[in-house]
Amino acid sequence: MRTKYLFLGAFLIVLALALAACAGTAGPAGPEGPAGPAGPAGPAGPAGPEGPQGPAGEAAMAGTGDLTCTECHNETTLITGKETAWSESLHGTGEAYVRGTSSSCAGCHSGGGFSAMLAAGQNPGTVEEGDPNPTRQDCRACHEIHTTYTSADFAVRTTDPVELYAIEGVTFDGGEGNLCANCHQPRRGFPEAENGMITGITSHWGPHHGPQSGMLLGVAGAGVEGTPGTHYMVVEGTCVTCHMGDNASHTFEPDLAACQACHPDAESFDINGVQTEVQARLDELGDLLVQAGVLSENSPDGHPTVEEAEENVAIALYNWIYIAHEDKSLGVHNPAYTNALLDASFEALGQQP
Repeated sequence: MRTKYLFLGAFLIVLALALAACAGTAGPAGPEGPAGPAGPAGPAGPAGPEGPQGPAGEAAMAGTGDLTCTECHNETTLITGKETAWSESLHGTGEAYVRGTSSSCAGCHSGGGFSAMLAAGQNPGTVEEGDPNPTRQDCRACHEIHTTYTSADFAVRTTDPVELYAIEGVTFDGGEGNLCANCHQPRRGFPEAENGMITGITSHWGPHHGPQSGMLLGVAGAGVEGTPGTHYMVVEGTCVTCHMGDNASHTFEPDLAACQACHPDAESFDINGVQTEVQARLDELGDLLVQAGVLSENSPDGHPTVEEAEENVAIALYNWIYIAHEDKSLGVHNPAYTNALLDASFEALGQQP
Protein backbone atom coordinates (compact mmCIF):
# COMPACT_ATOMS: atom_id res chain seq x y z
CA MET A 1 0.00 0.00 0.00
CA ARG A 2 2.81 2.37 0.84
CA THR A 3 4.42 1.62 -2.52
CA LYS A 4 1.14 2.51 -4.19
CA TYR A 5 0.98 5.97 -2.57
CA LEU A 6 4.56 6.74 -3.40
CA PHE A 7 3.91 5.89 -7.01
CA LEU A 8 0.80 8.11 -7.13
CA GLY A 9 2.66 11.10 -5.61
CA ALA A 10 5.49 10.76 -8.09
CA PHE A 11 3.00 10.61 -10.95
CA LEU A 12 1.31 13.82 -9.84
CA ILE A 13 4.62 15.64 -9.62
CA VAL A 14 5.60 14.52 -13.10
CA LEU A 15 2.17 15.60 -14.42
CA ALA A 16 2.51 19.06 -12.86
CA LEU A 17 5.93 19.55 -14.40
CA ALA A 18 4.62 18.50 -17.76
CA LEU A 19 1.74 20.94 -17.62
CA ALA A 20 4.06 23.77 -16.57
CA ALA A 21 6.30 23.04 -19.47
CA CYS A 22 3.35 23.28 -21.84
CA ALA A 23 1.98 26.74 -20.46
CA GLY A 24 2.52 29.90 -22.61
CA THR A 25 4.04 33.24 -21.53
CA ALA A 26 1.94 35.54 -19.24
CA GLY A 27 -0.30 38.04 -21.02
CA PRO A 28 -0.48 41.85 -20.27
CA ALA A 29 -1.99 43.01 -16.95
CA GLY A 30 -5.65 43.82 -17.07
CA PRO A 31 -7.12 47.26 -16.09
CA GLU A 32 -6.99 48.26 -12.42
CA GLY A 33 -10.12 47.38 -10.56
CA PRO A 34 -12.18 49.91 -8.54
CA ALA A 35 -10.78 51.08 -5.20
CA GLY A 36 -12.03 49.29 -2.20
CA PRO A 37 -13.69 51.09 0.74
CA ALA A 38 -11.47 53.45 2.82
CA GLY A 39 -10.06 52.04 5.93
CA PRO A 40 -10.59 53.62 9.37
CA ALA A 41 -9.00 57.12 9.93
CA GLY A 42 -5.70 57.19 11.67
CA PRO A 43 -4.98 59.31 14.75
CA ALA A 44 -4.77 63.15 14.29
CA GLY A 45 -1.33 64.59 13.80
CA PRO A 46 0.13 67.42 15.95
CA ALA A 47 -1.31 71.02 15.46
CA GLY A 48 0.66 73.29 13.14
CA PRO A 49 1.90 76.78 14.11
CA GLU A 50 -0.75 79.58 14.53
CA GLY A 51 -1.27 81.67 11.40
CA PRO A 52 -1.09 85.51 11.26
CA GLN A 53 -4.05 87.52 12.60
CA GLY A 54 -6.49 88.56 9.90
CA PRO A 55 -7.85 92.12 9.41
CA ALA A 56 -10.61 93.31 11.74
CA GLY A 57 -14.03 94.14 10.28
CA GLU A 58 -14.33 97.77 9.19
CA ALA A 59 -10.59 98.24 9.54
CA ALA A 60 -10.13 95.86 6.63
CA MET A 61 -12.42 98.02 4.52
CA ALA A 62 -10.26 101.02 5.37
CA GLY A 63 -7.01 99.23 4.57
CA THR A 64 -5.88 99.20 8.19
CA GLY A 65 -5.89 95.49 8.88
CA ASP A 66 -3.67 95.53 11.96
CA LEU A 67 -5.98 97.82 14.00
CA THR A 68 -8.61 96.78 16.50
CA CYS A 69 -12.03 98.09 17.48
CA THR A 70 -11.52 97.16 21.11
CA GLU A 71 -9.35 100.19 21.83
CA CYS A 72 -12.64 102.09 22.08
CA HIS A 73 -15.39 99.45 21.98
CA ASN A 74 -14.68 97.52 25.16
CA GLU A 75 -16.33 96.78 28.49
CA THR A 76 -15.26 100.06 30.09
CA THR A 77 -17.37 103.25 30.23
CA LEU A 78 -15.01 105.01 27.82
CA ILE A 79 -17.83 105.64 25.33
CA THR A 80 -21.02 105.04 27.30
CA GLY A 81 -20.02 107.46 30.05
CA LYS A 82 -19.53 110.26 27.55
CA GLU A 83 -22.77 109.40 25.76
CA THR A 84 -24.69 109.58 29.03
CA ALA A 85 -23.26 112.99 29.93
CA TRP A 86 -23.76 114.31 26.39
CA SER A 87 -27.42 113.23 26.43
CA GLU A 88 -27.98 115.68 29.31
CA SER A 89 -26.21 118.58 27.59
CA LEU A 90 -27.73 121.32 25.45
CA HIS A 91 -26.09 119.68 22.44
CA GLY A 92 -27.86 116.41 23.24
CA THR A 93 -31.31 117.81 24.02
CA GLY A 94 -33.85 120.21 22.60
CA GLU A 95 -35.03 120.77 19.06
CA ALA A 96 -32.46 123.28 17.81
CA TYR A 97 -31.07 120.71 15.37
CA VAL A 98 -34.24 120.75 13.25
CA ARG A 99 -33.21 124.21 12.02
CA GLY A 100 -30.35 122.45 10.24
CA THR A 101 -32.52 122.04 7.16
CA SER A 102 -31.97 125.75 6.48
CA SER A 103 -28.79 126.72 4.63
CA SER A 104 -28.22 129.66 6.96
CA CYS A 105 -28.45 127.41 10.02
CA ALA A 106 -27.09 124.03 8.87
CA GLY A 107 -23.44 124.68 9.67
CA CYS A 108 -24.10 125.01 13.39
CA HIS A 109 -27.52 123.50 14.05
CA SER A 110 -26.87 120.12 12.42
CA GLY A 111 -24.02 117.84 13.44
CA GLY A 112 -23.78 116.51 9.90
CA GLY A 113 -23.92 120.05 8.57
CA PHE A 114 -21.12 121.08 10.92
CA SER A 115 -18.88 118.25 9.70
CA ALA A 116 -19.60 119.18 6.09
CA MET A 117 -18.90 122.85 6.80
CA LEU A 118 -15.48 122.10 8.29
CA ALA A 119 -14.60 119.66 5.51
CA ALA A 120 -15.41 122.35 2.92
CA GLY A 121 -13.40 125.01 4.77
CA GLN A 122 -16.52 127.10 5.21
CA ASN A 123 -17.96 129.17 8.04
CA PRO A 124 -21.62 129.50 9.12
CA GLY A 125 -22.06 132.48 6.82
CA THR A 126 -20.99 130.66 3.66
CA VAL A 127 -22.94 127.38 3.88
CA GLU A 128 -25.13 127.24 0.78
CA GLU A 129 -27.24 124.14 1.38
CA GLY A 130 -29.28 122.89 4.30
CA ASP A 131 -28.94 119.38 5.71
CA PRO A 132 -31.91 117.29 4.53
CA ASN A 133 -31.36 114.92 7.48
CA PRO A 134 -30.12 117.11 10.33
CA THR A 135 -28.58 115.54 13.41
CA ARG A 136 -27.67 116.79 16.85
CA GLN A 137 -24.14 117.97 17.55
CA ASP A 138 -23.03 114.47 18.50
CA CYS A 139 -19.75 112.53 18.68
CA ARG A 140 -19.20 112.64 14.92
CA ALA A 141 -19.60 116.41 14.83
CA CYS A 142 -16.58 117.05 17.05
CA HIS A 143 -14.39 113.95 16.77
CA GLU A 144 -12.57 111.99 14.04
CA ILE A 145 -14.84 108.98 14.51
CA HIS A 146 -13.82 105.82 12.57
CA THR A 147 -10.94 107.41 10.73
CA THR A 148 -8.03 105.35 12.09
CA TYR A 149 -10.15 102.84 14.05
CA THR A 150 -8.04 103.47 17.15
CA SER A 151 -8.38 105.69 20.20
CA ALA A 152 -6.81 108.44 18.07
CA ASP A 153 -10.32 108.92 16.67
CA PHE A 154 -11.21 110.83 19.83
CA ALA A 155 -9.11 113.74 18.52
CA VAL A 156 -11.17 116.83 17.76
CA ARG A 157 -11.81 117.61 14.12
CA THR A 158 -9.84 120.84 14.11
CA THR A 159 -7.89 123.17 16.36
CA ASP A 160 -7.18 125.73 13.65
CA PRO A 161 -7.63 129.40 14.63
CA VAL A 162 -11.02 130.81 13.65
CA GLU A 163 -11.53 134.10 11.84
CA LEU A 164 -14.73 135.65 13.17
CA TYR A 165 -16.66 136.12 9.95
CA ALA A 166 -18.93 138.88 11.29
CA ILE A 167 -16.12 140.91 12.88
CA GLU A 168 -13.54 141.83 10.26
CA GLY A 169 -9.89 141.27 11.10
CA VAL A 170 -10.49 139.37 14.37
CA THR A 171 -9.21 135.82 14.93
CA PHE A 172 -9.94 133.51 17.85
CA ASP A 173 -6.96 131.31 18.71
CA GLY A 174 -7.73 129.38 21.87
CA GLY A 175 -6.27 125.90 21.36
CA GLU A 176 -8.84 123.11 21.49
CA GLY A 177 -11.48 125.78 22.14
CA ASN A 178 -11.08 126.76 18.49
CA LEU A 179 -13.37 123.88 17.60
CA CYS A 180 -16.12 125.50 19.68
CA ALA A 181 -15.49 128.96 18.22
CA ASN A 182 -16.45 127.77 14.74
CA CYS A 183 -20.06 128.15 15.91
CA HIS A 184 -19.84 130.03 19.19
CA GLN A 185 -19.14 133.35 17.53
CA PRO A 186 -21.22 136.45 16.73
CA ARG A 187 -23.24 136.28 13.54
CA ARG A 188 -23.45 140.05 13.26
CA GLY A 189 -22.11 143.24 14.77
CA PHE A 190 -23.99 146.36 15.75
CA PRO A 191 -25.42 147.97 12.59
CA GLU A 192 -24.80 151.50 11.37
CA ALA A 193 -27.48 154.07 12.10
CA GLU A 194 -29.35 155.94 9.37
CA ASN A 195 -30.52 159.40 10.36
CA GLY A 196 -29.97 158.51 13.98
CA MET A 197 -32.18 155.41 13.79
CA ILE A 198 -31.42 151.68 13.85
CA THR A 199 -33.85 149.67 11.74
CA GLY A 200 -34.33 145.99 11.05
CA ILE A 201 -34.80 145.03 14.70
CA THR A 202 -36.43 141.59 14.98
CA SER A 203 -36.97 138.88 17.57
CA HIS A 204 -33.56 137.48 16.53
CA TRP A 205 -31.76 140.81 16.79
CA GLY A 206 -28.39 140.93 18.53
CA PRO A 207 -25.13 139.02 18.00
CA HIS A 208 -27.15 135.76 17.78
CA HIS A 209 -27.06 132.79 20.12
CA GLY A 210 -23.69 131.59 21.36
CA PRO A 211 -21.29 134.51 20.70
CA GLN A 212 -18.98 133.54 23.56
CA SER A 213 -15.77 133.74 21.53
CA GLY A 214 -16.58 137.38 20.79
CA MET A 215 -17.05 138.13 24.49
CA LEU A 216 -13.75 136.42 25.34
CA LEU A 217 -12.02 138.57 22.73
CA GLY A 218 -13.78 141.77 23.79
CA VAL A 219 -15.58 142.40 20.50
CA ALA A 220 -19.07 142.46 18.96
CA GLY A 221 -20.69 144.80 21.48
CA ALA A 222 -21.99 148.33 20.85
CA GLY A 223 -20.64 151.70 21.87
CA VAL A 224 -17.25 150.69 23.25
CA GLU A 225 -14.05 148.93 22.18
CA GLY A 226 -12.82 146.13 24.38
CA THR A 227 -9.80 143.91 24.86
CA PRO A 228 -9.40 140.15 25.29
CA GLY A 229 -10.22 138.84 28.73
CA THR A 230 -7.89 136.96 31.07
CA HIS A 231 -9.67 133.67 30.43
CA TYR A 232 -8.75 133.98 26.77
CA MET A 233 -5.21 135.15 27.40
CA VAL A 234 -4.03 132.68 30.04
CA VAL A 235 -6.28 129.61 29.98
CA GLU A 236 -4.78 126.98 27.71
CA GLY A 237 -7.54 125.32 25.73
CA THR A 238 -10.00 128.13 26.62
CA CYS A 239 -13.53 126.72 26.29
CA VAL A 240 -12.49 123.06 26.65
CA THR A 241 -10.44 123.63 29.80
CA CYS A 242 -13.23 125.41 31.68
CA HIS A 243 -16.27 123.56 30.34
CA MET A 244 -14.96 120.00 30.27
CA GLY A 245 -12.29 119.93 32.97
CA ASP A 246 -9.77 117.19 33.60
CA ASN A 247 -12.45 114.50 33.25
CA ALA A 248 -13.56 115.68 29.80
CA SER A 249 -17.16 116.02 30.95
CA HIS A 250 -19.53 115.99 28.02
CA THR A 251 -22.27 117.88 29.84
CA PHE A 252 -20.20 120.94 28.84
CA GLU A 253 -21.21 122.64 32.08
CA PRO A 254 -18.42 124.82 33.51
CA ASP A 255 -16.23 122.95 35.98
CA LEU A 256 -15.60 124.71 39.32
CA ALA A 257 -12.52 122.55 39.85
CA ALA A 258 -11.03 124.08 36.72
CA CYS A 259 -11.59 127.54 38.21
CA GLN A 260 -9.92 126.52 41.44
CA ALA A 261 -6.67 125.89 39.61
CA CYS A 262 -6.31 129.69 39.49
CA HIS A 263 -8.85 130.65 42.17
CA PRO A 264 -8.15 128.11 44.95
CA ASP A 265 -10.65 129.67 47.37
CA ALA A 266 -13.54 129.78 44.88
CA GLU A 267 -16.74 128.20 46.17
CA SER A 268 -18.85 129.17 43.15
CA PHE A 269 -18.49 130.83 39.75
CA ASP A 270 -19.37 134.17 41.37
CA ILE A 271 -15.71 134.90 42.04
CA ASN A 272 -15.22 138.29 43.69
CA GLY A 273 -18.96 138.86 43.28
CA VAL A 274 -18.66 139.54 39.54
CA GLN A 275 -21.79 137.64 38.58
CA THR A 276 -23.84 139.22 41.35
CA GLU A 277 -22.79 142.69 40.26
CA VAL A 278 -23.43 142.06 36.56
CA GLN A 279 -26.87 140.56 37.23
CA ALA A 280 -27.89 143.57 39.31
CA ARG A 281 -26.76 145.96 36.57
CA LEU A 282 -28.60 143.92 33.91
CA ASP A 283 -31.79 144.04 35.95
CA GLU A 284 -31.49 147.81 36.23
CA LEU A 285 -30.75 148.22 32.53
CA GLY A 286 -33.64 145.93 31.62
CA ASP A 287 -36.05 148.09 33.61
CA LEU A 288 -34.85 151.18 31.72
CA LEU A 289 -35.39 149.42 28.38
CA VAL A 290 -38.91 148.45 29.39
CA GLN A 291 -39.55 152.11 30.25
CA ALA A 292 -38.13 153.08 26.84
CA GLY A 293 -40.72 150.82 25.20
CA VAL A 294 -38.29 148.48 23.45
CA LEU A 295 -38.67 145.52 25.82
CA SER A 296 -41.63 143.93 27.52
CA GLU A 297 -41.72 142.76 31.13
CA ASN A 298 -43.32 139.60 29.76
CA SER A 299 -40.45 138.82 27.40
CA PRO A 300 -38.25 136.34 29.30
CA ASP A 301 -36.28 135.51 26.16
CA GLY A 302 -35.26 139.13 25.69
CA HIS A 303 -37.04 139.64 22.38
CA PRO A 304 -37.43 143.31 21.41
CA THR A 305 -40.93 144.68 20.99
CA VAL A 306 -40.01 147.18 18.24
CA GLU A 307 -38.67 147.10 14.68
CA GLU A 308 -36.62 150.26 15.02
CA ALA A 309 -35.20 152.49 17.73
CA GLU A 310 -33.09 155.58 18.21
CA GLU A 311 -29.40 154.74 18.07
CA ASN A 312 -28.73 155.42 21.74
CA VAL A 313 -31.60 153.17 22.84
CA ALA A 314 -30.57 150.51 20.34
CA ILE A 315 -27.03 150.47 21.79
CA ALA A 316 -28.38 149.72 25.25
CA LEU A 317 -30.81 147.11 23.91
CA TYR A 318 -28.14 145.35 21.85
CA ASN A 319 -25.70 145.14 24.75
CA TRP A 320 -28.38 143.93 27.14
CA ILE A 321 -29.29 141.11 24.73
CA TYR A 322 -25.60 140.26 24.21
CA ILE A 323 -24.81 139.96 27.92
CA ALA A 324 -28.06 138.63 29.37
CA HIS A 325 -29.36 136.31 26.66
CA GLU A 326 -26.49 135.44 24.35
CA ASP A 327 -23.21 135.19 26.29
CA LYS A 328 -24.93 134.28 29.59
CA SER A 329 -21.71 134.04 31.62
CA LEU A 330 -22.66 137.10 33.69
CA GLY A 331 -19.20 138.53 33.24
CA VAL A 332 -17.12 135.41 33.76
CA HIS A 333 -15.89 135.27 30.17
CA ASN A 334 -14.62 138.85 30.23
CA PRO A 335 -15.52 140.91 33.32
CA ALA A 336 -13.88 144.13 32.14
CA TYR A 337 -15.56 144.13 28.72
CA THR A 338 -18.92 143.12 30.16
CA ASN A 339 -18.91 146.06 32.56
CA ALA A 340 -17.64 148.41 29.86
CA LEU A 341 -20.64 147.44 27.70
CA LEU A 342 -22.97 148.08 30.61
CA ASP A 343 -21.33 151.46 31.26
CA ALA A 344 -21.79 152.42 27.60
CA SER A 345 -25.42 151.31 27.73
CA PHE A 346 -26.30 153.39 30.77
CA GLU A 347 -24.53 156.39 29.28
CA ALA A 348 -26.44 155.95 26.01
CA LEU A 349 -29.67 156.19 27.98
CA GLY A 350 -28.47 159.30 29.80
CA GLN A 351 -27.85 157.47 33.05
CA GLN A 352 -24.81 157.31 35.28
CA PRO A 353 -23.02 153.97 34.87
